[in-house]
Amino acid sequence: MQPVRWGILGTARIATEKVIPGLRRTETAEVVAIASRGAAKAEAAARRLGIPAAHASYEALLADPAVEAVYIPLPNEQHVPWAIRAAEAGKHVLCEKPLALTAAEAGSLIAARDRTGMLILEAFMVRQHPQWLRVRELVRGGRIGRLHAIACAFGYHNDDPDDIRNSLRHGGGALYDIGCYPVMLSRWLFGAEPARVAALVERDPAGGTDILTSALMAFPGGGQASFTVSTRMVPYQRLQLFGSAGRIELLIPFNAPPDRPCRILIDEGGAHGDASAVAEDLPVADQYALQGAEFARLLRSGAPPDYPLEDAVATLRVIEAIFRAGADGRWVEVGASEGP
Repeated sequence: MQPVRWGILGTARIATEKVIPGLRRTETAEVVAIASRGAAKAEAAARRLGIPAAHASYEALLADPAVEAVYIPLPNEQHVPWAIRAAEAGKHVLCEKPLALTAAEAGSLIAARDRTGMLILEAFMVRQHPQWLRVRELVRGGRIGRLHAIACAFGYHNDDPDDIRNSLRHGGGALYDIGCYPVMLSRWLFGAEPARVAALVERDPAGGTDILTSALMAFPGGGQASFTVSTRMVPYQRLQLFGSAGRIELLIPFNAPPDRPCRILIDEGGAHGDASAVAEDLPVADQYALQGAEFARLLRSGAPPDYPLEDAVATLRVIEAIFRAGADGRWVEVGASEGP
């Protein structure tokens, strides 16, 4: 397979510390260019990372004929505008999650995809990790019986007012940044869309972003998923699935390490606590490398993606409903986009 020639639209940490190293662990990618809004920053990143070309503007990178596909790690509110510009410049696009701030905004990117014919995907790297593929296999195979509930806690502590994750204007906050994971994965595991949601949302009195959000999603047929995410919490992440005949626990569900195995616990409930849980270790895997390899496979084969942009729209509809439920203090039906 001919490697995909990547250009990186920005020097965010997720790009320089996760995505670029991941791409380089595959034989399907070649990082040929990186851009920033100034020459000095782009050149410094290119030197540090050994990237051949540095561009002093995003526009220059999009005009670079050596670049075949673009990875976009920009602030959330810039995802859709730059993804559209990249597609219109003839570049394929891998855009960081959340794809957009509203479902309607993401819909405009679908229109750009259909108009240009470019491959455009949302970068949810967890979908390719062996632990999540194994969990879905166990659920679908009936290992824990009927899936009844999903429970998740995910948080970190960041009170830096200058960090874009704490900027309302840039689309910051806990729900957009990390709450999108349990929303997407709950939909993925239940194989359905939640019908309604309820939520509690605490906002930063200074910056306005949500700093503590808890939500409950009700799925057709009685399934439920709940989560708490926070940007002011001790760093922690855990996710559990509860079925009629057992449970599955993921110890590091989202930030899976690239250099050691991930462990899941499978418990059929024979004893209290974890006494009856059986540990299963999954192979060492870099989920960013797997994400890049899957993008290359789709691009070179022309195969339809398992998770097209329409899936991102569905996730955003749930996120919008959670924001509305938190503001109104009531159950909200998941439906048309109204904005947070």
